[in-house]
Amino acid sequence: MKTRSAAKRPPIHMIDTEADTLTDLALARQERAPEVSALLLEEINRAKIYPATKIPADVVTMHSRVEFVDEANGASRTVELVYPGDADIAAGRISIMTPVGAGLIGLREGQSILWPDRDGQQRRLSIVRVERAD
Repeated sequence: MKTRSAAKRPPIHMIDTEADTLTDLALARQERAPEVSALLLEEINRAKIYPATKIPADVVTMHSRVEFVDEANGASRTVELVYPGDADIAAGRISIMTPVGAGLIGLREGQSILWPDRDGQQRRLSIVRVERAD
């Protein structure tokens, strides 16, 4: 069942194999990170799924470098979206199992999403640029 806020979110796109891996990851992390797991599963369930060769080039996928703006404070950040074991905030690698990471996956350049942060506050994240990993 989709929440009311999910109905207002922009359309997202995911690679089929990543959606499968992320589903397994979210299910495995439900006890440790229930809020992020639930958000990620909701996003996977509403995503349009593509084979890797067919996904649009401007979509945030795993290992993409993403420039986004937090509209609450105007701060621009560039990060690489990674799996939890590869996360290193000092190196600009954020985990998919963080609120921001789960919010970025599947968005396209020019899209914005209203998304909860770690404190439960709603923030608008706007995608400026996506560089996909080869």
